[in-house]
Amino acid sequence: MWRGLVPTMLILFLTSCAVEQDLAPSPRGYPVHGIDVSKFQGDIDWRAVKKSGVDFAFIKATEGGDRFDERFRENWSGAGGAGVARGAYHFYYFCRPAADQADWFIRHVPNDRLALPPVLDMEWNGHSPTCPKKKPRAHVLSEMRIFLDKIERHFGRKAIIYTSVDFHEEILEGEFTDHQFWLRSVAGSPTKKFKNRPWRFWQFTGTGAVGGVEGEVDRNVFGGTRKAWGKWLKELKEDQPETSDTEPG
Repeated sequence: MWRGLVPTMLILFLTSCAVEQDLAPSPRGYPVHGIDVSKFQGDIDWRAVKKSGVDFAFIKATEGGDRFDERFRENWSGAGGAGVARGAYHFYYFCRPAADQADWFIRHVPNDRLALPPVLDMEWNGHSPTCPKKKPRAHVLSEMRIFLDKIERHFGRKAIIYTSVDFHEEILEGEFTDHQFWLRSVAGSPTKKFKNRPWRFWQFTGTGAVGGVEGEVDRNVFGGTRKAWGKWLKELKEDQPETSDTEPG
């Protein structure tokens, strides 16, 4: 199935690159807004989130090869029930084989043809009590390709890569040009902070406020107009095989 999808996925990616970037230097200039959440946001009123103007949410599912976010299932269900476009993300752990991590993600995330593409979160974690050291660039890139290949074969679509300015500079610059990126840039537009990197999503703050969420939450924008957002979602759905929509085992 995956081999047959490759040409279609490439066309989808190239089409998506035409989405307007740089509508404005401020996130306020982008009409499509979203959040990303984990267990740390506690109980979320997803209908209130939707009413506050949130169009999409990336929800933490897994970390490493043995950590599952305890609120993933309720957040996944709540977002979908409220009409918020939802996607799952995996937080990468540098001291566990990529293949194990991909299996762990696949085990816990539904293969839902209506969902946003899966996300691989790549950033240094120097505060980790068990794996604080940085790995060599060649090793990280090799492991990323293993992870991405495995989940993309399972979900039948290209994943999105999330990253920070420093990790991009040290590891990702010039790599994975066939993937869409979700970039963290809290001190200005990612177009200014990331060298030669088109972006699909921009995380512009980690201290946002949104109705339905108590306390601070990461806020994001989609890099295009509302019309482009609708077109992108439609293309994602049309590209998915009809046999998806399965719950994880």
